[in-house]
Amino acid sequence: MANKEFVVFGLGRFGKSVATTLADSGCEVLVVDDSEDKIQEMADIVTYAVKANVTDVDTMETLGISNFDGAIVAIGENLEASVMVTILAKELGIPYVLAKAQNDLHAKILKKVGADMVVFPEKETGIRIANNLLLGNFFDAVELSSTFSMMEIGALSEWDGHSLRELNLRAKYKVNVIGMKKNGVLDINPDADSAVSKNDILVMIGKNETLNKLASMHSK
Repeated sequence: MANKEFVVFGLGRFGKSVATTLADSGCEVLVVDDSEDKIQEMADIVTYAVKANVTDVDTMETLGISNFDGAIVAIGENLEASVMVTILAKELGIPYVLAKAQNDLHAKILKKVGADMVVFPEKETGIRIANNLLLGNFFDAVELSSTFSMMEIGALSEWDGHSLRELNLRAKYKVNVIGMKKNGVLDINPDADSAVSKNDILVMIGKNETLNKLASMHSK
């Protein structure tokens, strides 16, 4: 898998957790914060660490982030700053922007201004969110509880040509297949005798650990 490039704005507990996990996984990571101490703390962990005022348009443009794969807006208490950075990141052409919200109202505003996904870090760990970014599951997972999720996962090559009944994924992995997407068309509750092709996407419900493992197997 080619190294992905991410920019993390804000180095609170959540921002540091996401940035460290992405960097440890071999991604190019740029972190931006206005605290010199926090920048120094992360300088040896990530690819680039920049002290800057992220709400300044000119500063944002000089960071050269327009070709990055994703941005994580981890600015917490300053609602205005998080909204501004989300807008600027989208305007600069970053395809996927994940933003941290403090409450439901904050989340609605972030969605309105273009955030592709909004998370509540007190409910989800930065490490888990970073792992979803690494697997490319941008917006393809819905957390049903702290242990179970619904996720879209590409069919493994060894599943090609076999029916769901033959694969018996429920017995093997303890996951339930509730949908199958062929050529972009979603079939809810597919027939057990439906043949799976290697280009299909299966919608599964199961334990987060198992789903992430299957997604990782597909991405290799």
